[in-house]
Amino acid sequence: TAAVCEEQGADAILIGGSFLLSTNFDRMVQEVKQAVDVPVVIFPGDTSQIAPAADAILFLSLISGRNPELLIGQHIKAAPLLKAHGIEPISTGYVLVDSGQQTTTEYISNTRPLPRNKPEIAMAHALAAEYLGMQCVYLDAGSGPAKMVPEEMVLAVSEYTSVPLIVGGGIRDPEAARKRVEMGASFIVIGSVFEDRGWDAGFIGGFADAVHQSRG
Repeated sequence: TAAVCEEQGADAILIGGSFLLSTNFDRMVQEVKQAVDVPVVIFPGDTSQIAPAADAILFLSLISGRNPELLIGQHIKAAPLLKAHGIEPISTGYVLVDSGQQTTTEYISNTRPLPRNKPEIAMAHALAAEYLGMQCVYLDAGSGPAKMVPEEMVLAVSEYTSVPLIVGGGIRDPEAARKRVEMGASFIVIGSVFEDRGWDAGFIGGFADAVHQSRG
């Protein structure tokens, strides 16, 4: 699957999640790393999702919530492991946005998402992340959500901050991806739609083309 994504233009492979049943995370990362040349980046739900073979990890701080364990607690446990394994941490302000239904991320993290109709709240959170020295901001509607992060919110945050903006959650067609890049997203994360529709090379390539062409 990762190899097909790379062949079709994916810029990186993210591995992880808020809830995993598998116990072979380290092996999965190793095998994906051997299969592709693009960066393999951990998108962690907790400290159990750290694998030495990864190129980097999104060092996520769930700034949209007020759960101290996900603001700093897990980070303290993870930092020595990342240093020991030589994994590059990418400091990321993680913002969960309301998607119209409760997602796994919301339930597991025990936090409330930001209201989707109030972009100014997302703007303030993203700016705070930038001022705290975080390298990027991630607006996410969660895994398999009913609604995507609104275009208006993407535009508002991208214009208000200067760090790279990642957008994901519920993006199910290339046009939706293209619009969010045009609104200022630096990176688009796609996952659930491929799991639902199958990893068809042409379908994956359509997303990659839409993102890259919109970047100019």
